[in-house]
Amino acid sequence: MENNRPKLLIVGAGIAGLGAGVYAQRSGFDVTILEQHIVPGGLSASWSRKGYYFEGGLHWLTGSSEKIPLYQIWKEVGALQDNNPVFYKDPIYTLMIGGGKKLCLYRDTEKLREELLNHAPEDKKMIDRLCRDISYYKNVHLLIKDKGGLKCKNPKSPKIGEVLKMWTAALRVLYLKNTSGREYVNKFKNKDVRNLIGGMINQDYNALSLIYTLGSFSSGDCGYPEGGSARMAKNMAETFTSLGGKIEYRQNVEKIRIEKDANGRKKVKGVVANGKEIDADAVIVTQDARQAIDDLFKDEPLEEKWVPKMRKISISEQDMFFGFGIKANLKDYPRSMLIPLEKPFVAGGKEFYVLPVNNYALYPNHAPEGCSTVSCLLLGEFYDYWKKAKEDGTYKEKKEKAIADLTSILEEKIPEFKGNIEVTDLATSITNERFCKTFEGGYMNLMKAGMMTTSFPSKAKTVDGLYFAGQRMIMPGGLPMAVKSAWNAAQELCYDFGFEFE
Repeated sequence: MENNRPKLLIVGAGIAGLGAGVYAQRSGFDVTILEQHIVPGGLSASWSRKGYYFEGGLHWLTGSSEKIPLYQIWKEVGALQDNNPVFYKDPIYTLMIGGGKKLCLYRDTEKLREELLNHAPEDKKMIDRLCRDISYYKNVHLLIKDKGGLKCKNPKSPKIGEVLKMWTAALRVLYLKNTSGREYVNKFKNKDVRNLIGGMINQDYNALSLIYTLGSFSSGDCGYPEGGSARMAKNMAETFTSLGGKIEYRQNVEKIRIEKDANGRKKVKGVVANGKEIDADAVIVTQDARQAIDDLFKDEPLEEKWVPKMRKISISEQDMFFGFGIKANLKDYPRSMLIPLEKPFVAGGKEFYVLPVNNYALYPNHAPEGCSTVSCLLLGEFYDYWKKAKEDGTYKEKKEKAIADLTSILEEKIPEFKGNIEVTDLATSITNERFCKTFEGGYMNLMKAGMMTTSFPSKAKTVDGLYFAGQRMIMPGGLPMAVKSAWNAAQELCYDFGFEFE
């Protein structure tokens, strides 16, 4: 403890680590974040290649609307500022049917209903059902409530009217929870409608995940902050360091140091990073908890009751992120396209009949003048495929083939691609594993039929001074769960040390 400020170490400078750091430093702790990479952001990552900016971590931000309580947390941690105004795309996705025809997935349910009915009147019953489901979930969002007994400078608690507006969603929660996204989508007779509705998320998720996402868009939320994930992470890092917090990069945390007091009670002593012991009064682990419970507690296994459950229900959703730098201006194409295929694109051991393609031509600073950045994010369980390729020496070869095969398809579907590709890139689950130590290279938890959101404790019960944050602590994860878990952990920390939460 220095200058009466308890020393806190945070493992990881992702969104959860930065968020927890801002709150803890502001509340009176001496905070150091240890990050193995050379930049902040964690899984909320982006990178540049020859002037092309590839957005690999953020496609829309839940809580970007001022109407949503989570917005205030994004503001408090410094993620949203004047330097990254939010853009709300509409339509959400555009299905490129062919022959100049398109089918749009609009935010407004009435506009969406009209669009779908004009294209597929045979699906009227299911279209009405879809629009009702979306309207039920339009007012459903993450509730923000302070820990009981904690003194807070800016107290937060849900309003009665806010909670009451969510009750209509209960009418469909059991059905949607127990139905897979694929089963829900396949109720539509029209193939184009199936491709449009089912193309925006992994259909292995339950239908509740699909409808909740569409409801969030319908509410006016889910915008894209200018500069994407890199700008958000940099904003948070600068907010943290401006408060006096410290970030140490290239720090590989190998284990959490735990000791026992005279009564046999376990307490955090600090960490071991790059082979050196670092002392601390408390530690918040924000590395992927599913991986951390195995990696960081080898000498002193974590005996929390929730650990076996986390091991059991953790089903990592993995991704393949393809990036293209195009020497052509694609401003006349939609921002987010779904491209149906007659023959499947095969990569990562999976077949894909619809390609989700994001076009950043209309966003500033994503490509050189007159050029465009394009990405394709494919979701599924690819870890075993790419892990085997890494082990048998075919990883680079298979990546090159996947890029070449996708390039051929996009050159056919988007004529401007042909002869104008300057940069290509492919990040796999092995990439995520290497840079972020994520379980099976995943970036979210797959919520299959029958599963609901699961929250794990932010505070360890068997080890004093040990806390957890990160998207794995509030499944299925994602950016909103990451920053909310940071808020939770910082509140638990302040409560235990008797500090006012700020």
